[in-house]
Amino acid sequence: MPTIALSRGPVEYTVLEGGPEAAPLVLLHEGLGCIAMWRRFPARLAAATGRRTLVFSRHGHGSSGPAPQERTPRSLHEEAHDVLPELLGRLGIDRPVLVGHSEGASIALLHAAAHPVEAVVAIAPHLFAEEQTLRGVADARRAHASGPLAKELAFYHQDPDTVFRRWSGLWLSEAFRGWDIEGDLAGATAPVLLVQGDSDPYGTTAHLDAAERGLGGPMQRLELAGCGHTPHLERTDDVVDAVVTFLTSRTGGSAHPVQQPSADSAQQPSRQETRP
Repeated sequence: MPTIALSRGPVEYTVLEGGPEAAPLVLLHEGLGCIAMWRRFPARLAAATGRRTLVFSRHGHGSSGPAPQERTPRSLHEEAHDVLPELLGRLGIDRPVLVGHSEGASIALLHAAAHPVEAVVAIAPHLFAEEQTLRGVADARRAHASGPLAKELAFYHQDPDTVFRRWSGLWLSEAFRGWDIEGDLAGATAPVLLVQGDSDPYGTTAHLDAAERGLGGPMQRLELAGCGHTPHLERTDDVVDAVVTFLTSRTGGSAHPVQQPSADSAQQPSRQETRP
């Protein structure tokens, strides 16, 4: 996996090729995620949209360089306003379509409020520290202590214990209970597709409601019955189809499916729903 040097350290990334005429997709992972934990979704989405697709692991995740500091309630803002713009600038990407999951969706919305983007797809976004989310993180901490989650994370991350400690420590801290980004989103005027499962143990549609109040541009909602925290993995066809339709109708572009290489075809261990 190639890496690129940023001011905070190197990050691993991969690019799936697509047509040069459309804005590229940039995928932003969840709080315990990395490139590999997206599994086949990036290739499916790139093939369906025909767009060049960038996937990367944040500092401290996957095989990227270590995060330089502990996480704070401003960490997602820093990812949105410092790290992501630097990465996009180094790779020559302008006005991308951001596709974020969970924390990655929060980063995408924050970035879109201050930087030009073509559109945003926010999958299971977090707009505030909801009690349901905090209960889910507490459950994940217990699962980590009992062993299975720790083994899963060890497969994906060079330093899995630090990834988990910093993630769970921030979300369960008193300082984070007042975290709320609804008021930071008014500058986001690009089209946004909001995706939420109605059986998500880490969040409710209250986050979509908050996004609709806070965002300044056109929005669409996709609510999936019987779906948990990872719609892109649990209901891949529905999510891919919705993204293609959204991009075609909202951005004026058309989808030109392309055949992606089968490098992503290897089986990955199954994931538990254990993180926002």
